[in-house]
Amino acid sequence: MVDRTGERREVLPIPDRQHLGLTTYDAKDPDTSFPPIEPLLPPEGAPNVLVVLLDDVGFGASSAFGGPAQTPTAERLQAGGLTYTRFHTTALCAPTRAALLSGRNHHSVGMGMITETATSAPGSSGLRPNTKAALPMTLKLNGYSTAQFGKCHEVPPWQTSPVGPFDAWPSGGGGFEYFYGFIGGENNQYYPALYEGFAPVEPDKTPEEGYHLTEDLADHAIDWVRTQKALAPDKPFFVYFAPGATHAPHHVPPEWADKYAGRFAGGWDAQRESILEQQKQRGVVPADAELTARPDAIPAWDEMDDALKPVLERQMEVYAGFLEHTDFHVGRVIDAIDAIGALDNTLVYYIIGDNGASAEGTLNGAFNEMANFNGLAAIETPEFMAEVKDKLGTTDAYNHYSVGWAWAMCAPFQWTKQVASHWGGTRNGTIVHWPAGIGSRGETRSQFTHVIDVAATVLEAAGLPEPTFVNGVQQAPIEGTSMVYSFDEADAPERHDLQYFEMAGNRGIYYKGWSAVTRHSTPWLSNEVLPALDDDVWELYDGTTDWTQAHDLAAEMPEKLAALQRLWLIEAVKYNVLPIDDRRFERLNPTIAGRPQLVSGSRQVLFPGMKRLSEHSVIDIKNRSFSVTAAVETAKNATTNGVVIAQGGRFGGWALYVKEGRAAFVYNLLGMKEFTTEATEDLPAGSRQIRAEFAYDGGGLAKGGNVTLYYDGRSVGSGRVEQTQPMIFSADETTDIGDDYGMPVSAHYVGETKFNGRIDVVQIDVGDDDHSHLIDPAEVARVATSRQ
Repeated sequence: MVDRTGERREVLPIPDRQHLGLTTYDAKDPDTSFPPIEPLLPPEGAPNVLVVLLDDVGFGASSAFGGPAQTPTAERLQAGGLTYTRFHTTALCAPTRAALLSGRNHHSVGMGMITETATSAPGSSGLRPNTKAALPMTLKLNGYSTAQFGKCHEVPPWQTSPVGPFDAWPSGGGGFEYFYGFIGGENNQYYPALYEGFAPVEPDKTPEEGYHLTEDLADHAIDWVRTQKALAPDKPFFVYFAPGATHAPHHVPPEWADKYAGRFAGGWDAQRESILEQQKQRGVVPADAELTARPDAIPAWDEMDDALKPVLERQMEVYAGFLEHTDFHVGRVIDAIDAIGALDNTLVYYIIGDNGASAEGTLNGAFNEMANFNGLAAIETPEFMAEVKDKLGTTDAYNHYSVGWAWAMCAPFQWTKQVASHWGGTRNGTIVHWPAGIGSRGETRSQFTHVIDVAATVLEAAGLPEPTFVNGVQQAPIEGTSMVYSFDEADAPERHDLQYFEMAGNRGIYYKGWSAVTRHSTPWLSNEVLPALDDDVWELYDGTTDWTQAHDLAAEMPEKLAALQRLWLIEAVKYNVLPIDDRRFERLNPTIAGRPQLVSGSRQVLFPGMKRLSEHSVIDIKNRSFSVTAAVETAKNATTNGVVIAQGGRFGGWALYVKEGRAAFVYNLLGMKEFTTEATEDLPAGSRQIRAEFAYDGGGLAKGGNVTLYYDGRSVGSGRVEQTQPMIFSADETTDIGDDYGMPVSAHYVGETKFNGRIDVVQIDVGDDDHSHLIDPAEVARVATSRQ
C-alpha cells in the first residue's frame, strides 16, 4: 500500500531514504536544494481513535443495555452511533486486553489466563511474541500520537519490578508514547499504586480531599488530549482509556451509591427479569429472547439469610453507583474531545466490560475480596458482614458483591466472568461512534464480532495496511476481522463467523450461528474437584433461534455437536490453546508453572529508598519461618519513628517499624485483625541492628507463629501471630523501604510512616534455618560507602 507521500507502510518503521540529488559545496549556492523535512503522518483523513474498556461489567448491567446502573454517556454515544449486541471478549481481563491490543486471539499472544498464572506453555507464557506487534506500536510508527490511561495487566510478574525489562509495559514495547495508570489486575480506587511511564508516582491529593482513581485518570486523559491537539493538531491520536472500574474493590463516593438505595430489595432473580424486559424495550435483545435458568450452584434470593439481605442490597447499590460514576468520567473525556472540535472524526469504541460480571466475591459477597483469594472466605461470617455494611464502597473496605449479583448483571445469559463457554462470560455490550465515518445513527448491529476485531477495524478506518515487518521482525497475520463492513450495512452477512473460546478448561466454539460449549470449572469455588477434561458435558445451541443459549440441543443433534467439538480442537491447535490447563492455585507457584522468578533463594537484600516493589519482586515469606533484619543509625537526641520495611497495606500485610523509640512488628490479617509485637525497651542511639523473627507453626497453610524482636542480637520482645495469609497480601499494595506508601499496613503508625533515622540495608531470610546471625558488617560498610 502506498499513501499520498509515496511511502510504503507495510514495513515499520518506514525506512529512511537517502537524498541522492545534487550536493553543493556551499550552502549559499543557488542550486542548493533538499526536500523539506515532513512530519510522519498517517494517510489523510485518518481518524483519532478512543478505545474505552471498562472492567468486569456484565452485558445486563448498564442502562444502555437494559441494566439498572444509569450510564448516560453510553446512551448518548448509542444515539449518535451503533450498538453492537453480539460483541465478545475472552471471559477474563488480561486475555481480553492482550487480544484487543494485538488483534490476535489471546493464546496466540501468550495470554491464556492472567499473567500471575503464566506457565512455560506458548499459549500461556504471558509473553506476546515479537511477531505480533501491538496496535499502538503500528499506529505510532505510522504517525499517530499514542497514550494509555488506566489498567495494564499484560506485564509478566517477573517483569513488574523497577528494573523491568519493559518490553510488555505500555511505554516500552507496548507502543504508547505516554502512560498513566497501574500495572496489575486491580487497584485501590482511593490509594492506587500509579506509574507515569516507568516511574512510580503518588496521587496529588487524598480521598478526604476528594481523590478517586477514575477521576484522576480522566483528568490526565483530558490534559493529554488537549495538549496533543494544541501542539500537534495535524496528528491524530490513539487513546486507550482503561479504568480499573468496575473491577473489585467496588469503591465509590457514598452519594453515588446512595442514589440506588432500596432499588435492589427484590433480589437478583427479580432483577434479571426486569433487565430482560428493559433489554427488549431497548432492542438490544430480540423480542423472543428467553431468560436462561439459574444454575444450581447459585442460590435463589429467597434462599438467602434474611439478616444478610440488607448487606447484599448495599453491595449492589455500591456497584451500580460505581458503574454510573465510571460512565460519568468517561463522559468527561468524550466532552473534552468534543470541546476541541475533534469528536466528529474520532472513532470511539466504548466496550462495556472486558468480560462478564465477576463472580469472584463468594455467595455472600466480601468485605475484603483478598479473603477469598487466600482461601479464607469463611472468616467473613454473615454477622461480620452485617457489622461492616456501611463501610462498603469506602476507604475502609476492599469489597466485592455476591455471586448472585454477578449472575444477574450478565442477564439474560448463563454464567459469568471466567466461564468462557457461555455468553454470560464473553458477551459485552459495545458501542461504536464515528460521525465522520459512519452514516448510520442510533442503530443496532447484530453481526458476531470479537475483541480481536478492533485492531483490524482501526487500521482499515485509518487507511493503513497490516504491517508485514515491525522493527525488523516479520509479522504474523492479524487474526481479527474488520467491522467496517457493518458500519453502514445493518444486514451485511457477518464475516467473523468462526471463533473458539477457552478459559481454565471452560471452552466453546461459535460457527455460523451455532455454538457448542462445555463448562468445566466454577469461578468462586477455589477447592472445586474438577472432572477429567474428557468427562466434561458439552451443550449445543442454535443461535439463529435461541439467542440466549437457553435450549440445549446436544441430545437431539449429536452429530452436529461432534462436528463442532472437532472444529474446536482444530482451532485450539491452530492458536496454541493446547494443552488445556485447568490448574488454579498450582499455577500461582512459579516453580510448578515453569515461569521465571525475579527473586529466588533464601535471602534478599534491600536498600533504602526502594519502593513500589510488587509481591513478585520480593522473596516470599508466606507459610514459612522468616526473619527481617535492618541495619540502621539513629540520632542521640531524637525520638525514632517510622517504617523500616512494609509489605502490603490496610487490607493485609506486615511491617517492621519503630514508634516512639521502640521497635515493633505487626502482621495485618486481611484488614480484620492486627497482631503486634513491641520491644520492651527503647532502641539505643547510634548504629544498630533491628531484627524480627517469625517462627512458623507449620502443619499446613495459613498457620500462625511466634515473633521475637532483637536489638543487635539481643532479645527485647516476643509475641504471637495467630493466623497468616497463605497466598497473597494485596493485589495493589507494594513493599517499601523506609516508608509505607499507599494505605499503611497498620493504624499504629499512621502519620509517622517515614523513617527519621538512616537505614543502611534490610535483609530478609526465609526457611526453617536459624537466622539469629547479624547482617555482615562488611556489607553494611559497602552499602554506606556507595551512598556517599
